[in-house]
Amino acid sequence: MNSLVKWILILLALFSAVLNVVLICIHSHRAPKCSTQRIHHLQAKHDKRSQVFADLTRDEYLQVQQFMVGQKDLQISVSQTTEPSKNFLFLIDLSLPRKAEVLAYLDNNGAPPVREATVVVFHGSQGYIKEYIVGPLPNPTYYRDVTKERYRTELPINARTVTVGEYVLMFSFLEKEVFSKLPKVMKESFNVDKDNSLNAFEQMPRGLRSGDRETWISFFRDVPGMYINPVGLEVLVNHRSVNASHWQVKQLLYNGQYFDNVEELRSKYDAGLVKKIVYKQSEDYSSLKPKIRPGQLPPQQFHIEGKRFSISGNQVLYLGWSFAFGLSSLTGMRVFDVRFKGERILYELSIQEAMSVYGSVTPGMILTKFLDSSVGIGRFAHELVRGVDCPHEAAFLDTYRYIDVPVPVRYKNSICIFELNTGQPLRRHFSDFFHKSYGGMVNSALVFRTITAIGNYDYMWDFIFYQSGSVEAKVHATGYISSSYLVDGSLKHGHQVAENVLGNIHTHFINFKVDLDILGVKNIFQTKDMEFLNTSLPWKPEHFAMVPHLVEKTVKTEQEAALRHDMKTPRYLHIASKKTNRWGHQRSYRLQLYSFAGDPLPESEPEERSMSWARYKLAITKHKDREQTSSSLYSQNNIWSPAVDFSQYLQDNEKIEDEDLVAWVTTGFLHIPHAEDIPNTVTVGNGGRILLRPHNYYDHDPSVYSPDVVHLTSGSEDNCSNNRMACLAYETCSPSFETFSYHGFDGVMRFEDWSE
Repeated sequence: MNSLVKWILILLALFSAVLNVVLICIHSHRAPKCSTQRIHHLQAKHDKRSQVFADLTRDEYLQVQQFMVGQKDLQISVSQTTEPSKNFLFLIDLSLPRKAEVLAYLDNNGAPPVREATVVVFHGSQGYIKEYIVGPLPNPTYYRDVTKERYRTELPINARTVTVGEYVLMFSFLEKEVFSKLPKVMKESFNVDKDNSLNAFEQMPRGLRSGDRETWISFFRDVPGMYINPVGLEVLVNHRSVNASHWQVKQLLYNGQYFDNVEELRSKYDAGLVKKIVYKQSEDYSSLKPKIRPGQLPPQQFHIEGKRFSISGNQVLYLGWSFAFGLSSLTGMRVFDVRFKGERILYELSIQEAMSVYGSVTPGMILTKFLDSSVGIGRFAHELVRGVDCPHEAAFLDTYRYIDVPVPVRYKNSICIFELNTGQPLRRHFSDFFHKSYGGMVNSALVFRTITAIGNYDYMWDFIFYQSGSVEAKVHATGYISSSYLVDGSLKHGHQVAENVLGNIHTHFINFKVDLDILGVKNIFQTKDMEFLNTSLPWKPEHFAMVPHLVEKTVKTEQEAALRHDMKTPRYLHIASKKTNRWGHQRSYRLQLYSFAGDPLPESEPEERSMSWARYKLAITKHKDREQTSSSLYSQNNIWSPAVDFSQYLQDNEKIEDEDLVAWVTTGFLHIPHAEDIPNTVTVGNGGRILLRPHNYYDHDPSVYSPDVVHLTSGSEDNCSNNRMACLAYETCSPSFETFSYHGFDGVMRFEDWSE
């Protein structure tokens, strides 16, 4: 063999050996993967009885649907494009059992409540809406009309939500009766032709009085972020009849000028008698595409010893907490049977309504009052994006819903649950006077989250469970603002945010139901505050000083406990038990409200009764199963004669001492849109929250028993027994991240017939 070749082979062998040694060294020092399995034991065991609150399964939805369709006398259709003149199965949802039956089952080994569903049918052929109870589940055998029982009135067909079937007819009507008759206007003003179109956005309520179904429809450019691209055309359509052939165009607004019909606009436009809108390509200010290339990744959280929470069915366990959860198509996320250290704190914590009132000079927004549960808050909880909507290592859960669809729809990853290190201590103290020591505890809490994209707005809903025994309900708003075309007088109702675009002033009011059970269902409502009293000093009686004193009061009736927004309210509000802690004080939970809501709609307005809950920042009522919600599916479209008027819950003015009490809490914010809302409103500063805090409920702070407590003394700073942070460097591991995926577009509304 050639000596040169021999030397080359020897060198290659040496190089290979050195490389292998280097690689072995590198891999031997690489941190192992973090455990994905829980290392420490849970503090409680899962309880299958939480299924009493569980959302309907896909099979249950299908069983209910097939059972109702099988009732031939009802003549029900489930087609996606069912016309309003036919009978349409609009909604199937869980019917919550009576509270007393549930408590007997959970606490006293009673029989499990019968599992039932609520079914909403729009009886277009008869001109009314019916709600039915269907049961038992699984395998239903009966249905019962509960409309009058629940609402004490009949529900007219015009109270119905606009369905996909009605929208399909509406789009066809607009094309035939408006766009095709105004080809010159549409092309010259909006560049609309066979290849280009406009998008529609509706004003609500639909009219001026009960029985109306007349909707002002505003038009927007067909671009991403259409909501901030108004074009200056609005059309009033009368669609009161369930027969679309009877629908009419009542009026039009073009560039601030009103016209009684399409022909008037066309003829005056051709004659040069209107101030024309001349189409021009606008800048792309509404897109959410990145403006720069993605850079360094932001910080990520991961678990070193597996997740500290557990999910089984619809129950979550986290350190001392346990709760059952669900997601209503109408009202959104909710939790039940919330316990801390084994004691029930809450029977129910749930979203009730999200409402906005707008101001404008143009008809598409001037009377707009959105009541989101009437289209479905939970309906629009789509898939959450891993690493953005929720931390990358959150647990994600699928949900099923049946609302305005032909079959139940699966929404992948529409709930997320994660433990959050808030980046601040829950409590701490550094002592440098007599005892050199430090004691502290990181504020780690469990977050239960959904995000609902309801038209232009995205609401992020959080229920947060702290190791101090506190629970927080929080909402943030993001997404696009609603806007209108800038005309004379517009700036009295907001700010200009783009060329010819007004960001309209509006309120956000959010209502929560808080059914606290403090050591049982016999509770009282207390208030506490302070006042300065001129007080004689005990050691020098002739000298006086203004000294804060505690002022306590027990509120006795529902009307006395209805706290309006403009009232001076005591700063401490409590649901309390008559039982006392070690120190003789009544054990209670405090309701702490954070809100900068705008003014509620004046009660003189005919629409106000449908949102009468918004009069109050807090109202306390005696629990009644028939007073399940503060709003209803029908509030938006029959806003002048609401099926649920919350103020009626207070009319009987029942006594609330030693009773099962429910708190109805309203939070929110006033939004005056500004340039920085383009393209999107940010979550920072836009929201509201309520905090439920133990107040003399315990003998001391329950977080002292948390495994997260850190204690340092001089000379023992690196002792791992009381400070696991000191040994973190020796326990390092590399995270095991889930692979990114997204299926959120699978559940969007489809304006055509479809089935699985």
